[in-house]
Order: sequence, then C-alpha cells, then structure tokens
Amino acid sequence: MEKLIILLVSLIIILGIALAILTISLSSAENFKPNQNNQNIHAWTKAICDKNNFCQDYFIECKGETPTKISPLTGAFIQFDNSWQDPRNIKQKERLCE
Repeated sequence: MEKLIILLVSLIIILGIALAILTISLSSAENFKPNQNNQNIHAWTKAICDKNNFCQDYFIECKGETPTKISPLTGAFIQFDNSWQDPRNIKQKERLCE
C-alpha cells in the first residue's frame, strides 16, 4: 500500500511539472508578437573602399534604407594596387542599405 501511495504522489508531481512547463510554453508563444515597426530591420556585410583602393568589410545594420550601425569586421580588408577598378556600379558602391 505504501508503494502505491508513493507511485501515485510521484505521478501527480510529474503531471504537475509537465502541465506547468506546457502552460509556460504556451503563454510565452502567445506573448511573442513581432513589432510592426521593426519589420524592415535587416543586416548584412559590405566592402567599402576608399580612394586608395583600401577595402574593408563592414557589418551594416539597417532600418529601411537608413543605416543604424556600421561596424568594421576585424581582419576583413584588402589593399588593391593603384590600377584596380571597383567592378561594382556607382549605385552598388554608394548604397549601404538594400
């Protein structure tokens, strides 16, 4: 009889824990709603070159077509010789957010 009571109490505790986890999971899912104002937030990397053909990769965070943060990537750079021409067109080179 004592083993049956221990088994029943253990079963009730396990079911209670499972129910609590399920309730927390469901309430977290209901509370997550994407912010309508942040739908156009995106980030990407882009190489930016200066007049001396030194090009550095940057991590660019954008909201719409406006950059909100530009961070250089460590070690992601190259120095081209003076005769090198950037193959990108002007619009590609100038636009930070696409």
